[in-house]
Amino acid sequence: MTYTAPASDAETAPGSGGGRTGFGCLFEIVETIVLTLVIYLVIHTFVAQPFEVQQNSMVATIQPNDYVLIDKLTPRFSDYQRGDIVVFHPPAQSSPDDIPFIKRVIGLPGDTVSLDNGLVYVTPAGGLRTKLDEPYLITGPDGRPASTLPRDAEGTAEWVVPEGQYFVMGDNRPESQDSRTFGPVARESLIGRAFLRYWPIDRFTIFERPVYAGLDEAAFRWSPAYERGGSSATIQVSTARW
Repeated sequence: MTYTAPASDAETAPGSGGGRTGFGCLFEIVETIVLTLVIYLVIHTFVAQPFEVQQNSMVATIQPNDYVLIDKLTPRFSDYQRGDIVVFHPPAQSSPDDIPFIKRVIGLPGDTVSLDNGLVYVTPAGGLRTKLDEPYLITGPDGRPASTLPRDAEGTAEWVVPEGQYFVMGDNRPESQDSRTFGPVARESLIGRAFLRYWPIDRFTIFERPVYAGLDEAAFRWSPAYERGGSSATIQVSTARW
């Protein structure tokens, strides 16, 4: 009886399905690229987006050339709060090229925000007028926090924040172009909440929402685990400007 060895892979006849064709490899590569792009677009649109900060209106909290990550997901389920650092599309007259601004939320819908002797006061709807303690403000040569003064031509020092809008200001009050100039910002203009600085790495920071005595009950840090206490990727980097 004659024994015949089975054909090796190398001897498999073309078209028998024993080997991967060049077209099959190309299809898998294209499939992987498309899937990667879809995942990137979903994350960039609905979850998180990076921004490079180039100006100085949030000094000393955020420096020029810092990279921050913007949380676009949680604002869909929980509203913005006083003290949140937000990125938004400013009015056209403030940024003709529509480069986003980055500021801090000071007044919520229904609040009255007023400036008095360089200090900021907030009166919630139906509440009491309360002076804000703002330890994040840039300090002057004397070590004292910078004064918050009117910025528009009329010297406006009081605003009532309409429903669905937010009053925002930069931490570097003498240099910031903000709601003192262009008024409250509509919620639909907000891109998201800045929750961490990831570059430079030696200043990696999870941003803490400050506590405003008389207005807020508790501090709430926006970390991935939403922990209390303590001091938030995509491929294309956008630019935020104040």
